Parts: sequence; C-alpha cells; structure tokens
Amino acid sequence: MYHSAGNYEAFARPLKPAGIDSKTAWIVGSGLAGLATAAFLVRDAQMPGDRITVLEELDLPGGALDGSEERHKGFVIRGGREMEAHFECLWDLFRSVPSLDSDVAGATVLDEFYWLNKKDPNFSLQRATVKQGRDAETGTSFALGEKAQAELARLFLATEESLEGRRINDVLGKEFFQSNFWMYWRTMFAFQEWHSALEMKRYLHRFVNHIGGMPDFSTLKFTRYNQYESLVLPLVTWLKGKGVKFEYGTEVRDVEFSGVGGDGGGNDKSEGEEAPATQEKRATHISWIQRHAKEGEEGGVDLGPDDLVFMTIGSLTENSDAGDNHTPARLNDGPAPAWDLWRRIAAKDPPFFGRPDVFGARELIPETKWESATITTLDAKIPKYIERICKRDPLSGTVVTGGIVTAMDSKWLLSWTVNRQPHFKAQPPDQVVIWFYGLKVDVEGDFVKKTMQECNGEEITKEWLYHLGVPREDIEGLARDSARCVPVMMPYVTSFFMPRSGTDRPLVVPRGARNFAFIGQFAETGAEVEGGGKGRGGDTIFTTEYSVRTAMEATYKLCGVDRGVPEVWASTYDVRCLLDAAGRLRDGKMLLGGKWWIPEWLRKRVFGWLVGGTVVGEMLAQYGLI
Repeated sequence: MYHSAGNYEAFARPLKPAGIDSKTAWIVGSGLAGLATAAFLVRDAQMPGDRITVLEELDLPGGALDGSEERHKGFVIRGGREMEAHFECLWDLFRSVPSLDSDVAGATVLDEFYWLNKKDPNFSLQRATVKQGRDAETGTSFALGEKAQAELARLFLATEESLEGRRINDVLGKEFFQSNFWMYWRTMFAFQEWHSALEMKRYLHRFVNHIGGMPDFSTLKFTRYNQYESLVLPLVTWLKGKGVKFEYGTEVRDVEFSGVGGDGGGNDKSEGEEAPATQEKRATHISWIQRHAKEGEEGGVDLGPDDLVFMTIGSLTENSDAGDNHTPARLNDGPAPAWDLWRRIAAKDPPFFGRPDVFGARELIPETKWESATITTLDAKIPKYIERICKRDPLSGTVVTGGIVTAMDSKWLLSWTVNRQPHFKAQPPDQVVIWFYGLKVDVEGDFVKKTMQECNGEEITKEWLYHLGVPREDIEGLARDSARCVPVMMPYVTSFFMPRSGTDRPLVVPRGARNFAFIGQFAETGAEVEGGGKGRGGDTIFTTEYSVRTAMEATYKLCGVDRGVPEVWASTYDVRCLLDAAGRLRDGKMLLGGKWWIPEWLRKRVFGWLVGGTVVGEMLAQYGLI
C-alpha cells in the first residue's frame, strides 16, 4: 500500500489482483467504513460481490450515518456530517456510486453533491447568538491575544510524540479558552478542554486551509437530504446490485487468531514494541450470535487461507438511546458489543491490538458523552423565529443556517442547525427539521431548570425556544403544540478524542497480518506504507473521510491492489494556506504592529530590506501580514 497525490492515479483503474476470484471477505459492521470496504473490494480489488458478507448487529446499515422516522416519536438524526472538497477518499468512493435522485443519466452521488453545492454554496449569516437570540456580533474575529496565538503556534509545531497522553488544557491557557476561536472550534468539532492535544494538533494541520472559513462555514459542504438517504442508501443499493450479502441482527462476539499472544505472538515483546514484521498472523475464526434466532443462535465461520476479515472496532454511537417528547433519553452504560469485541481481541495480544479502554472505558463516559436532539416544527409559528436568526426562509429548499448556530451564553453550550429542507424525503412540506446538541449535558439549563440529560423532548424544545428569542409567555404553548422532539444520549460519542499514545489504536493492517484488518474511527491510518516507511501521518477522526480511508488502506493492502491511496490533503505544507491562516488568526493585525522595542521606522526599513522586491514580500503583503 502506498500514498499518491494528483490526478494521475486518481483516474487510473488497477489491474485485477491475482487470485482474487478465490477469496472471500467477511466485514464486521455496516457503518461507512464497512460499506466502503465492500465497495473497494468490488470496484478496485474486483472481487465478485457474492463472495462478500457484511455482518451487522443492528437491523439496518449506516452506523453513525443515520436518519430515520421512528414510529410514535418523529424524525431522528443523531448527528450531522460536515464535509469539504478535500475528502479525497470519500469522493473517490462516491464517484462510482449511482445517484438515486438525479434525473441526469449516469449521474453519481458525487455528481449530484457537486452540482448542488455549486448551485447553492454553503455559508452562515449568523454564527452565534447571545441574550435570547440576539446577534453575538462575533463577525470574523477570533479574538486571540498574543499569548494565545503563541500557544497555538507551539501546538501546531509540536511533534505528535511530545503530545501523547496530554490534554488540550495542558498546552493551551485561560486566554485561549476565552477566545472566539475556541468557541468556533469546540462547537464545530465537539472538542472539550480535557480532550487530546494530539488530536487537536492533527485537526489544525488537516484543516489549516479552513481557518478563514470557520466564522461563516463557507468552506463546508452538505448533502441534499440526511446522511442516510443521501449517502448510505445509494451505496447499499449499489452493493446489493453487485451481489454483496448483508446479515443483520448479527452480533460478532469474537475473532480468533494464530501467531498472536501465547500462540507465538507478541507477548514476549516489550511494552509498545511491535512484533517482527516477519511474524505471520492470521484470523482463524469468527463467532457471532444471531439475535433474531430463538434465544439467540450462536454461529460462526472458520477462516481459511483465502478468507479475509475486516473488523470495525469501537463505536461512537454504541448504546445510543432515544427518548421522545415526553421521555428523557437514557444513559446506557451497560454492555457495549462493539467495545466488548475490541476488548476480547485486544486481550489476546496487548498492545498489538490497541487499548480500547483508553477510549471506551465505562468510567470515562462522563468525559465522552453528550446529547443531541431532533426537533420538528408542526406549524408556521416557530419557523419565523428561525428565519429572524438565520436571515433565510427555512422552507426555501436552499441553505438555511449554513451550519450550527451557537448560543454562546447557554449553560448547556447548545448549538442548532437547519439544513436544506426537506431534510427527509418523507417530511411534510410545511415542517422544518432542526438538529440540536449540547456539550454540557450535566449543567442546569437557563430556562428549564434541569440538566439536558434529565430533560424530555418537550423540555429541550423549551430551552431551545428560549435561546431562539421566543417570548417567555409563548414558550410553553409552542413547545407543547407546535413541535415534537426526540432526544438521543450517546455515551461514547467523543471517545476517540480522549488523550492517547501512538500505540493505543491498532494499525489498519497490523504488521505481520495476512488476512485481517481493522477499519473505522479506532484504527490508525497512514502509519504503514510500501517499503515499511511512514506515510505523512494519519488523518483526522470524527470525519466521513477517516472511515473511508481506513477501508481503502485495508482493502488495497490485503488484496494487493496496485493503486495509490490518496494522501491526506497537504494544506499544512502549502505556504499560502499557512500565511492566510496566520493573517486570519491575527484578525488582520500586521506583523509590524504591536509593541516592539525597535522603533517603527527602523522596523519597517529593516523588514523592507529583507523581503522588499522578493516573492516572500509579495506573499506577506498579499495575505495582510505586512
């Protein structure tokens, strides 16, 4: 497996790998990573679809990419997906998946997405509010002082090794956490002060080209409908047309291996040291329980030399619980199958298979949980308040809020968004679906004197209406008669942001693995490339791109697909992006401004002598730094 850049390999079709027709693939989990794995097996490895089986614990595919209408409750979306132009692996996948909605012959999901976002580009007209729906007037300002800028620069330049196990508040100080930048950042990406400084560094590098677009979301792109109908459904339809089999209600309990642990694996190696690359390791058996069978039928399959297994480990939406308008969502901290599977696997050869409890231990749930809610308006009374804030007609069919709107003075630190409507194909034309979430679910609200976790859907709607600017005397009636709300508690939703070391997640294809790979948000990408060298670092978790990247790396390496995996978009190596980000983070203040011990006239003369008449000087001026 190797990385590539540019369009030479992006447009190439690989030759069929030798022996692929005799191989069989088993995929654990039908989230985006599992579905993408099946797609790359069919398209690039050219494996016959009927030799691929997807094993899924739930009754439908998609994992975190959900969107449904639950009987007696209403529409439900647990989260939304912010996408951008340089999700190279994601768009490489969907360029091959036929659209289910376009009336243009031969159109793909990528085609319809591209046309939509060209015609209706995304941007926000109001990013934040205070005092019950008033404009917070943050403008484009990041409000970062000199000290906070210096700390952020040090974090950007630090090595990943130096940040292992450290939290964001270990490396950034009080001034930073009071800035608009942190408000934009934490609410956009769901970071908390106690989350991993290493992951924040990766985000800074990955999205440095988007710094200028953070205040108005002008760099983001969204699908026409919810993520299930826009992405999952066309992908699953295409895969089924290719013969791929889906087994729902199947909880994979364990995977057995040869060449690991006491069977000649890595128990004799020192902590953190990988087993020799020549040590061959194979998956030999998958065991599962069929939940729909009488009393749960146990089953499994022995894996031979031509069987491949791709395992999704961990899950951000595991044990999600949905309440309703009159019932709070429940915090389910009981058995968690996706995490328990990883624990059983990891116990066979620690730390070769990673350390799941760094991310998903039950005692960490207070630091990994938050709650979302889907609010649906039932008449025309509430949408007028939405329009007052977003300055667009919510029922226009085009961009509405353009991303989340954060109530900066909310005790829950609540944010809400209205995507293009209808957000569901079955949605009545006069209804508006709103996605809402709070980062502080254990704090008493401003209007409803309960924690978000204690609130039912109607009470959550009341808190939202309060911050929307609805008069107090109208809140009770509108929440009761003009909306319905489905709250969802997710115990592990930010588990992948917990402080970690470089070996806490297993490699996508561990060294020595011959027929197995790990996929999804808890496998480490970019670490192993052709020749045993290192790639340009891993991608950023909590993105659709990450799931698809793990699938591509796994498929290409195990099947010997001779085509490059697109490298992570290298904006962090582009001096133009770095200069633009520096100028934006300084809120337009030039480098020659501020307090210096050198007189201004001498400062300008020396600087002019150094860069005047050079390309460097032209670029510094172009980006407003001099």
